[in-house]
Amino acid sequence: MRVFAALDPRLPLSQVPAVARRMEALGFDGIHIPETIHDSFAVALLAAEHTSRITVRTAITLAFVRSPTLVAYSAWDLASFSGGRFELGLGTQIKQNIEDRYAMPWTEPVGRMGEYVEAVRELFAAFASGESVRYEGDHYRLTRMQPYFNPGPSEMAAPPVLLGAVNTGMCTLAGRLADGVITHSTNADPGYLRDVVRPALVAGAVEGARATPPIYASAPVATGASAELVNRERERMRRLLAFLYSTPSYKPTLIRLGLPELFDRLRELTQAQRWDRLSAVMTDDVLDTLLVCGDYAALPGLLRERYDGLAEGVVMAAPADDGADDRLRKAIEELRSN
Repeated sequence: MRVFAALDPRLPLSQVPAVARRMEALGFDGIHIPETIHDSFAVALLAAEHTSRITVRTAITLAFVRSPTLVAYSAWDLASFSGGRFELGLGTQIKQNIEDRYAMPWTEPVGRMGEYVEAVRELFAAFASGESVRYEGDHYRLTRMQPYFNPGPSEMAAPPVLLGAVNTGMCTLAGRLADGVITHSTNADPGYLRDVVRPALVAGAVEGARATPPIYASAPVATGASAELVNRERERMRRLLAFLYSTPSYKPTLIRLGLPELFDRLRELTQAQRWDRLSAVMTDDVLDTLLVCGDYAALPGLLRERYDGLAEGVVMAAPADDGADDRLRKAIEELRSN
């Protein structure tokens, strides 16, 4: 099983080099670069510069707030700069954030994302050949790439394109077009992977006459070297999951888990701007259902029990340095060897 570390979205840029080097030394296969308050490409560049082995993957870069051409330029540069270690993870975000946080237009996301991926790949092909580009769809039209603006061939292959996907439509699209699917932490429970994500991926792959792409499950994990540290991380995850599950896009997971009333209570609080009350709604019983919780010694068994046969890789938050990296390194090695 491949194991990835997701960087803290609020990690200052000045700390990215040290954290990336530590994740590489711990034995992770790669790192995931989120996009909340930092530009994902800027963070990816720093991570690539200060590592030499691990995969550097954006997870996820917001597509609909950027031109496909700008994304293709950045991804092409990062693939070359990293020696082929960069992977482009794309996602949609939700309508309210696209319109109200980014001041960008929103349209039907699945068809638009399909065209976006196709357009980016057409640009990669144009860069590799040194020729112009031609792509015309309902959402995107690319018909101009003069030699002056074409970066030209690279010694590295075009980077893989993965999709962040939650619901059936986007998972089916990922199966048809993407090189992998990155789940959200709210749709990484085994039942959802088995009953929703995997069947949709397979259906998309059949439609595209291709192999089913891998699943990288973003596991909600609370871990550490001691019970005290595990509990501290558990409380942080309580606050995070309470916020995330207040989003309508993630309500289907709660319904499947028999917790529809949890969404209603969380949504009521967010609409009232009562952010400080969210974690109180996330009770211990609910948290135990949603969260993988255990120290470094227990972690490999817990994650294998949850994801063996369902995901080709797991993603966990980059653990804080608690002075027990030898034990954490052993746990990651055990996970990767099975």
